[in-house]
Amino acid sequence: MSDIDRTRAEQLCREAGLDALVLFQPEAFRYAVGAPAGVATMWGRAGAAIALVPADRGAKIAAVASDHAAGAIRKISPAIDLRTHRVWIDSADLTGAETVAQVNEAYRRSGAGGSRPETFDRTRCFELLADLLTERGLAKARIGADLEFMPAADFDALKQAIPGIDWVDGSPLLRRLRMVKTGAEIERLRRAALAAEAGLVRLAAAVRPGVSLSALSAAWKDGALSFAAGNGFSLSGHWDFISVGPDLSDMSAVVEPGALIKADVGTLVDGYSSDGARSFVYGSPSPLAADVFKALENAFAAGLGNLRPGNGFASVHAAMLASMRRDGFSEYYRGHFGHSVGGGVGIEEWPFFSATSTETLEPGMVVALEAPFYGQGFGALMIEDQFLITETGAECMTTLPRNLRDLSV
Repeated sequence: MSDIDRTRAEQLCREAGLDALVLFQPEAFRYAVGAPAGVATMWGRAGAAIALVPADRGAKIAAVASDHAAGAIRKISPAIDLRTHRVWIDSADLTGAETVAQVNEAYRRSGAGGSRPETFDRTRCFELLADLLTERGLAKARIGADLEFMPAADFDALKQAIPGIDWVDGSPLLRRLRMVKTGAEIERLRRAALAAEAGLVRLAAAVRPGVSLSALSAAWKDGALSFAAGNGFSLSGHWDFISVGPDLSDMSAVVEPGALIKADVGTLVDGYSSDGARSFVYGSPSPLAADVFKALENAFAAGLGNLRPGNGFASVHAAMLASMRRDGFSEYYRGHFGHSVGGGVGIEEWPFFSATSTETLEPGMVVALEAPFYGQGFGALMIEDQFLITETGAECMTTLPRNLRDLSV
């Protein structure tokens, strides 16, 4: 089912003067429809998967998708008004077929036979969208499209194919819609955070002199996958940025006494990515490392103290940067101290805890607050946790302590 809060979407569309949203980005399609857009989106062009979200919350969401993806979409999201187009992949139900003649008959019976496009037919996809808009009384509407994704050539083709529409950029509205999460989205992010945290526990247990960075990465992944399997869910992806020792570019580094270990990690559940980080040291940290980490702890605490509804994202950035200044780091600058998380293209989603942000924290947001420090010849240190913004403050989704832990004891 769709992850869109239709009441919020209706309000935002009304404020923007939009009659509907038409979404082309694969992640936006999945957000609107509740099912994957299918492999036809791998070409990075607009049209293979299209979601139509009417501003009227009582009107059904509709979609254009490939015949290859249709089965999964109908199974996962049966309420979606789905129109299909042919792609290069031919497939038919061959249950019971034993001869070539029966295979051919199965294709004819299903309508899956006949010539197919090289990849997908963009013109046909736009025709199906035009049909949907006409049926819904939106043939002359003002509609927002996610132009931050859409290639310029595809947008020109869309305007020519459906000229009666007043097409505008709906990307800002989509960002604002996505920044407040539904209960289902929050649960995915919570599971992802817990799996990533379990991986950090496994990573810490694997640290000893001579262990390689790649071995630590493998230990982290194993811990995350084991946690997910043991708790009845699966991961749709995982990522890690781990550094060991003073050379931040050395992917062949091994653990040595005094080595700083930074693990910035995340797992994905149904396309929703967690984001968190911990720092470790094998043995006693250098005096400078201890001073840096103490400053990061203070900055993180300052940011966390401002993490509540009604506060601006910029105020969190200001509090954390001011804390670093009080601890003597007059030349430390950071473009952002964290961000929203969710089911976007990358790990980090808008809005950001930056000096220029004009956004305000709201209940239902899920954000990652981070205090990092990187220095070639020094190493990396980082504290990062994932929080759900509640009516009264912030709820941390993980439980690991945030101290610089000596793994030699």
